[in-house]
Amino acid sequence: MQTKKRKQHAGSTAWDMSFITSGISTTLVLLLLGLVTFFVLTARNLSVYVKENINVSVIVADDMKEADILKLQQQLAQAPFARHTEYISKEQALREQIAAMGTDPQEFLGYNPLRASIEVKLRARYANADSIARIGRLIKQQNGQVQEVRYQEELTDLVNRNISNISLLLLAMALLLALISFALINNTIRLTIYSKRFLIHTMTLVGASWRFIRRPFLWRSFRLGVTAGIIADVLLGVATWSLLRYEPELTRIVTPGVMLTVWFSVLLFGIGITWLCARLSINKFLRMKEGRLYYI
Repeated sequence: MQTKKRKQHAGSTAWDMSFITSGISTTLVLLLLGLVTFFVLTARNLSVYVKENINVSVIVADDMKEADILKLQQQLAQAPFARHTEYISKEQALREQIAAMGTDPQEFLGYNPLRASIEVKLRARYANADSIARIGRLIKQQNGQVQEVRYQEELTDLVNRNISNISLLLLAMALLLALISFALINNTIRLTIYSKRFLIHTMTLVGASWRFIRRPFLWRSFRLGVTAGIIADVLLGVATWSLLRYEPELTRIVTPGVMLTVWFSVLLFGIGITWLCARLSINKFLRMKEGRLYYI
């Protein structure tokens, strides 16, 4: 009976004030860590989205028959580098030009100067200047009536360079925040165990094993990690739902897979870090001599 009472007292009650304050601070840290994880994962999807919307225009000769153009479009659509293809006739190109510029070039030229084209959107792994240049040479070799393959080389290089820089920055932020999170959560849990240092020492004097003394503290830390992780996940979920409701187009970037990974990471980190910090702190006080308990 006394052993059970000591165990309950060592772990304290389930919802005492120290548990609540520790839970709030741990939840805030996990929330920040979840946000960084969210941005790291969505940055990858964003890079894929941007790359797959880089347009490559295959300009065909004026004397090329429409049936041959459609056949070429079908060949391009089946190519491994193509995500989507669209045939733009001379008439459609003229209508788009009039809508964009507000003027009709036929009025002062007497003919339609625009040419038919096939617009190709590439898969993300092919959306770089070197790959596009090779694709352009390949298309021209396969069909002699392709006059030109146009793409914005500077834009392509700029997109890839910026995506690389942003990814490195987010990764560095994630590592830095992980270290800061460990330090903050460790201090929070350490202060809680510090207040029980004399009780821990008393239990060692009466012959309690280290495993027996550690158990309630580790169980308490496990519950703290689970509670803080679930609360942080709920807050992240509500924020994401509000964001997607405001801008539904973001569903291509903020996918269910991203959210599941973020939720699982936050919960796993919350459980793991609180358990590890509690174990390190309790071991420190278990090894400490009685005289040092009054000077820390």
